[in-house]
Amino acid sequence: MSQTNLRESPATQPATRSAPARPAPSTILRTSGVVAVLRARHAKDYAPVIDGLREGGVLSAELTLSTPGVWDELPRLLDRFGDEMEIGVGTVTTAAEAGTALDLGASYIVTPIMVPEIVELCAERAVPVFPGGLTPTELHAGWAAGATAVKVFPASTVGPGYIHQLRGPFPELQVVPSGGVDIDDVPAWIRAGALAVSLGGPLLGDAFKGGDLRDLTARAHRVRSLVDEARGER
Repeated sequence: MSQTNLRESPATQPATRSAPARPAPSTILRTSGVVAVLRARHAKDYAPVIDGLREGGVLSAELTLSTPGVWDELPRLLDRFGDEMEIGVGTVTTAAEAGTALDLGASYIVTPIMVPEIVELCAERAVPVFPGGLTPTELHAGWAAGATAVKVFPASTVGPGYIHQLRGPFPELQVVPSGGVDIDDVPAWIRAGALAVSLGGPLLGDAFKGGDLRDLTARAHRVRSLVDEARGER
């Protein structure tokens, strides 16, 4: 038998299922350009901090599953803030967790690792998803699976110049840096082309430890101002 006969003809090749459309970033994220990553003793502590962020113009809050009580508090927080803010769920590592978050109304899903099933589930349900990765292979896999944008994590390991390097082979790639991003780093990431920046401790400070929430609001306002100014320079 010739080698040509060993190949399947086009008529006998298995049909491929078209991938769901890539979920677009929300208007809130495109406008504000900041995601606040919330980790606390318990999710019951989230509401006052979210209110402080809202006052400062940071309108996207990521509730991490490393904090107990997220499933119970998520619907309450959506009822309270959902008209003005988007509230997503992060540190998602399984499709089951993603499904629960989506069923409860999460505005978006964030993962620390690349799990294709999570990206595909969110794409099927038209909910923005931001899978984490660091290497070009991981980040491209997330983008190819249908991610809204890929989360470069931990971003402080590579720095803003990494976006320019990635855009060489992957010119359409949308990036959100996370992990070790300080407030002073925000302009460089935005000027480099990041869709948004993701901040935890540097933005939240001592807000979950009894700190003055007016200071949190001031930091949030500063971050928003830095994003707006940097976007104007691009």
